[in-house]
Amino acid sequence: MAARFEGKRGLVLGVANKRSIAWAIAQRLAAEGAELAFTFQGERIERSVRDLAATVDSPLVTSCDVRSDEELERVFGEVAERFDGGLDLLVHSVAYAAAEDLEGRFVDTPRERFWLAVDVSAYSLVAAARAAEPLFEARGGGSIVTMTYLGGERAVPHYNVMGVAKATLDASVRYLAWDLGEQNVRVNAVSAGPVRTLAARSIAGFPTMEAIVEERAPLHRHISADDVGAAAAFLLSDEAANVTGTTFYVDSGFHSMGM
Repeated sequence: MAARFEGKRGLVLGVANKRSIAWAIAQRLAAEGAELAFTFQGERIERSVRDLAATVDSPLVTSCDVRSDEELERVFGEVAERFDGGLDLLVHSVAYAAAEDLEGRFVDTPRERFWLAVDVSAYSLVAAARAAEPLFEARGGGSIVTMTYLGGERAVPHYNVMGVAKATLDASVRYLAWDLGEQNVRVNAVSAGPVRTLAARSIAGFPTMEAIVEERAPLHRHISADDVGAAAAFLLSDEAANVTGTTFYVDSGFHSMGM
């Protein structure tokens, strides 16, 4: 495999375990030469993230609460210290909504949990991009990839407030692409079909989502985290040098169907 990321340095936000989409992306980047730092949220998954990061010889694994600007400033300070002041790649695979808001009616979402979902799932990209900007500038540019889903464009039963958060994320990608383009920083999103991750388990009716995609998508098959990793690696690579502000669909073509 060609070493597209030889000499590149990246930060991965959002690995929880070996089934995480963020981990599939990280494996692909590391296999092609990237040096990667990782963050984790909370002691519960710290050991898992540290163990995975060790398999790709990560020089930095640190905690991060993406709701805190101070935490993000500390994290990117640590990244700058470890990576000689520069950064080439940023993977944002962070999302959260309360489990009870992914099984009832969207209209019943309380105000505080609405803003929690938007803060963690969408604003965290904005905050991370702002913190990363000077590190990208030090390297003459860079690339950001985030994870979105069709539920931000269309109503998906039970996806509820997470769909609203993803819609906010999608718009943020476009505005960040405009703001950061002058610094040669590209910002894109991958919209994946249903993948069996830890986060997916919290969505009521997830098996039904999988079955519908298999039935109605043009390719009539599921996707894997590795499929998403390959797409994200392309968007992060120099092969996508003129691709920014876009959403790249990896869903067996389901997004293209009307019924």
